[in-house]
Amino acid sequence: MKSPLVRQIIAVMFFRLLLNTGRRFVYPFAPALSRGLAVPLAAITSIIAASQMTSLLGVFSGPLADRIGYRFMMRTGLALLAVGMLLCGLLPTYWPVFIGLVIASFGKTIFDPAIQAFIGRNVPFARRGRVIGAVETAWAGSTLIGIPALGLIIEQLGLNTSFYVLAFLGATGFLLISRVIPPDEPASQTTQEKRSLAASLKQLVRIRPAAGMLAFGFWISIANDSLFVVYGAWFEQDFLVSLVTLGFSTVAIGAAELLGESTTALFADRLGLKRAVICGLCLAMCAYLLLPFIGRTLPLAMIGMFCVFLAFEFTIVTSFSLSTELMPAARATMMSGFYATAGVGRMIGVLIGGLLWSYGGITAVAWSSAGFTLLGLVSFVWGLHGWRRDEQS
Repeated sequence: MKSPLVRQIIAVMFFRLLLNTGRRFVYPFAPALSRGLAVPLAAITSIIAASQMTSLLGVFSGPLADRIGYRFMMRTGLALLAVGMLLCGLLPTYWPVFIGLVIASFGKTIFDPAIQAFIGRNVPFARRGRVIGAVETAWAGSTLIGIPALGLIIEQLGLNTSFYVLAFLGATGFLLISRVIPPDEPASQTTQEKRSLAASLKQLVRIRPAAGMLAFGFWISIANDSLFVVYGAWFEQDFLVSLVTLGFSTVAIGAAELLGESTTALFADRLGLKRAVICGLCLAMCAYLLLPFIGRTLPLAMIGMFCVFLAFEFTIVTSFSLSTELMPAARATMMSGFYATAGVGRMIGVLIGGLLWSYGGITAVAWSSAGFTLLGLVSFVWGLHGWRRDEQS
């Protein structure tokens, strides 16, 4: 790749690390937020749910990114992070923090499709998996770097300081991104801009590869989140683990995510993106099915969870690379649709995970996840059957 593009990729990795940290830090620090805001823990989980719902609004940001420009939407996302976190710091009571965190989360929602579309437009398809895999390491990086760093800030300087730090970094990113990402080209604003918003969104269900990919994202997100939401209860009930051990298991999941993203960067292009997604789905199904048998002891259960998240992360990150080429004239529309349907899947997974756990324990959850993953495989094969990349795109 050309050196300017390398600098751009490195920069957006940092920007995504900020946005991912802004969304994910609420999960481990929910008790600290609860104490700091003097509200029940359930009130903090309501913030998490509302933040996840911003992915549904993101379906409208994709067509806007294709119409207005990718850099503009990336800057807007960083601005929302800065504004949201500043609101949390200035008015540290429940409702301002609720609104501020949702605003910051929406910043990530509109940033992600824009950067994926930018990569799709500027990186050759033969290297797409490598670059998107590298950029997606910012997701694991938020767990391995961003959240621990915020934990130190909260412990030493207080919760409010962490809000101000994220606001400052978001504002810095807003100012710097114009020096790194080139201006949006008016010449590229062609037929997509002439379509109405409704017409742009209809493409997502009318074009079979796009529809198949949306269904794929929906099913595998149900599978993964239904397990993620109950694994802590599984560890506590079966292995009597402490909070410290649960925290360590989260680091292990972050390491699995990082390895999955790195594996995408190293091998997905060589395997071929379609073949790599199918292989990842098959490995994920095997990991889900074997989890109840493997997880007889805590170390083996953690290894099983590591394998599940490794296979899942490899699969979904590789699918991002492929998705950027399914609608070349409306890449951001495609990616925002993918994120939105996956977000719906995550919400459903959280809801049914607890029900499955109460009904049949880890076996019911893991085997149901394998079944949902199989539906994702069927959707993917149906949608991508016969698809070939348009060499002119």
